[in-house]
Amino acid sequence: MKFLHGRRVYVDSAGVRSRDVDGFAIAVMEEIGIDISKHRSKSFEDLSDDLFDVVVTLSPEAHHRALEMTRTSSVEVELWNTFDPSIIDGSREQRLDAYRQVRDQLFKRIEARFASPLKP
Repeated sequence: MKFLHGRRVYVDSAGVRSRDVDGFAIAVMEEIGIDISKHRSKSFEDLSDDLFDVVVTLSPEAHHRALEMTRTSSVEVELWNTFDPSIIDGSREQRLDAYRQVRDQLFKRIEARFASPLKP
């Protein structure tokens, strides 16, 4: 989202649990020119703001947590049920390929849902 919209849109990211940023995710994002190596994983509790227009969740567990968190707010919560590539066993290339598929799927969904405004 930040890659497509820069600072025009405030974006934050959180998960159900904090954990280290996945090395395979870093590698496949680097392939398309996005450096996430300095990103810090956060949980919902770590978010500095609790006012959102749209929350996109990637798993049923995260969706349930987001609905709980926003139950008293007027906010759209969307579930984009996404395959977890970290569960893939196999060679490094097979694992990277699983991450690439998720990356590309999410990139297309972000482009479709949050289309860039036309430039003058």
